Amino acid sequence: MQPIIRSLLDTDLYKFTMLQVVLHKFPQTHSVYHFRCRNLEQTEYPLADILPELQQQLDYLCELKFKEDELTYLRSLRFIKSDFVDYLELFQLKRRFIKAGIDSEGRLDIWVEGPMVQAMMFEIFVLAIVNELYFSKIRSDAVLAEGERRLKAKIALMQDYQRQQDPEDPPFLVSDFGTRRRYSFEWQKHVVQEFHKAVPDIFRGTSNVLLAKELNIIPIGTMAHEFLQAFQALDVRLRDFQKSALETWVQEYRGDLGIALTDVVGMDAFLRDFDLYFAKLFDGLRHDSGDPYEWGDKAYEHYKKLKIDSKTKMLTFSDGLNVEKAWKLHQYFKDRFQVSFGIGTNLTNDMGQTPLNIVLKLVECNRQSVAKISDSPGKTMTDNDTFLAYLRQVFDIQEPDE
Repeated sequence: MQPIIRSLLDTDLYKFTMLQVVLHKFPQTHSVYHFRCRNLEQTEYPLADILPELQQQLDYLCELKFKEDELTYLRSLRFIKSDFVDYLELFQLKRRFIKAGIDSEGRLDIWVEGPMVQAMMFEIFVLAIVNELYFSKIRSDAVLAEGERRLKAKIALMQDYQRQQDPEDPPFLVSDFGTRRRYSFEWQKHVVQEFHKAVPDIFRGTSNVLLAKELNIIPIGTMAHEFLQAFQALDVRLRDFQKSALETWVQEYRGDLGIALTDVVGMDAFLRDFDLYFAKLFDGLRHDSGDPYEWGDKAYEHYKKLKIDSKTKMLTFSDGLNVEKAWKLHQYFKDRFQVSFGIGTNLTNDMGQTPLNIVLKLVECNRQSVAKISDSPGKTMTDNDTFLAYLRQVFDIQEPDE
């Protein structure tokens, strides 16, 4: 069996941007990540069947080190600091920090536990491995042909939207955010190449750093939920964790990477913390759960209340998008904001088979529970309901209706 992950650059950019802050600001932090498949009942066969191959792939993964040309590429990114690349030169994932097995209900179970500077880097690699192993068992020429047909249809649709685009409007910008849910590395590379070739004015870049390097396109990404969640267990009041996370980000990047993620405890609680100071410092906001129109309208009203011209700000949408949804959102918000879109599964795993909805999420930090209270109830994740209830109370968040 060949290694699925062949380079430590084959991950999302925000893993590097978050890791740099963790290394500089709280390198001693201990963390626990837990795997979950949100649509187990829709799988073609039990995910647990891939366990032997997964163990082998994890062994391969933990043999990888950064190559010289990869380090040189990272040094070329203006927001990556030289001491961080020096750290990556020595970096290697340690096998002892990740365990894979079968839980009491017969489901695939994956735990990562160890220093956050190690543990956080497993996520994207593990999800990509699980996907590729799972789909390799149900692959066929007909599936690949259907994937190609759907890819061509998406490109034709984008070309049509390009013709409709008013030159006076903000550009319609789409990026690939699909590494964690991809059908395979080769398929993701093919998709990104085809979009980049056919619609370069729309297709803005990819979150995958290896593909960005190989294809000479822009790597895209800032922060993920785990970065803000970690601050729930760091040395700040729980009520202040979002403000502390945003402030730490600003200190590290000083104006670069200015898109803030809004849904760790929901948009309303986020906006209560996102005051004039942060609203001026950050370039915009990223949507990842809840109704995107309602979310964007709230952002608009917030900037308006702060007397900030919303046309100077970027809204990035990244929740369950396809090309059509992205275009409709662009049309709705283009007169008020700059808008961009990160499309994941629908770009890199639209093959006519049901994609896996898998995550590997931070559930504990410094021996304390952390949680995400998403604007989409199914995306809320924690291993501690007591802490979740406390977090709701602190941020005045109502329990969702059953």
